[in-house]
Amino acid sequence: MSSKYLDKYVTLRKHNAKVAWKKAKISKMCYLFLAPYALLFTMFYILPVINSIFFSFTYYNILEPARFIGIHNYVSLILEDDVFLIGVKNTFMIAIVTGPLGYVLSFLFAWLINELPRWIRAITIVIFYAPSISGTLYTIFTILFRGDYYGPVNSFLINWGIIDAPILWFNDPRYMLPICMVIILWMSLGAGFLSFVAGLQGIDGSQYEAGYMDGVKNRWQELWYITLPNMKPMLMFGAVMTITSSFGVCDVTMALCGYPSTDYAARTIVTHLFDYGFSRFEMGYACAIATMLFLIMILCNKAIQSLLRRVGT
Repeated sequence: MSSKYLDKYVTLRKHNAKVAWKKAKISKMCYLFLAPYALLFTMFYILPVINSIFFSFTYYNILEPARFIGIHNYVSLILEDDVFLIGVKNTFMIAIVTGPLGYVLSFLFAWLINELPRWIRAITIVIFYAPSISGTLYTIFTILFRGDYYGPVNSFLINWGIIDAPILWFNDPRYMLPICMVIILWMSLGAGFLSFVAGLQGIDGSQYEAGYMDGVKNRWQELWYITLPNMKPMLMFGAVMTITSSFGVCDVTMALCGYPSTDYAARTIVTHLFDYGFSRFEMGYACAIATMLFLIMILCNKAIQSLLRRVGT
């Protein structure tokens, strides 16, 4: 009986392969147009990931040929590298605080802005989106949190008697990460925010009219039963962008808190990767860090997407 079912399975696979090949021949022009993008995606995304995974099992310092050392890099990373564990803790703190909060705020702001008149809406979108594509936030927060009496925050706190001496905000481990989180949260209102605005603009107004005829009584029911189900693709895109940005934090902490930061208080996984890859040139170890970060991001993306698929069902 088992051989009979196996023969049926093989026959079915061959039939499916023939059908797929016929469909591919019919749509060959479509595949021809997709070929340049597929080639570039393979060269600049797929192959680098494969190379990174391969070199993570080697000792490679650029000057010498790569030498296979098995899982030694991963063992050292997890069991011996205390700075990496600090980076993991800081990265997860940033992701847990700024990721969900930035995602929810992006949608809420997009939902509220969508109710404004068109010209006011356009100006508001620019105000919210501009910080994510400009470097002005670094300059603004550097001025606000200057570590002397002339810093606006220090001056305000001293004048009100809250503190007696100025605080070195970007050198004190107690304050470095929270300040960076505020900046990261503001900058996270970027591509996800725009996708939410576009999704809200694309919903057919007749659906809301039909919803009110079927028993929708308020804006919250309208949001849950009509808006969110229509925005599943945008919600997915926003989730991926938010997770990617929250786990890929590096430039904010390095620009404001220095490199390395005091007591590694602002160390992240990407900063650790930058250290070993571009400062020490230990590429095998850096590839192990990149592979670990890649796996963490994939697992988090899968978890968030499985939750979002239940929205409105």
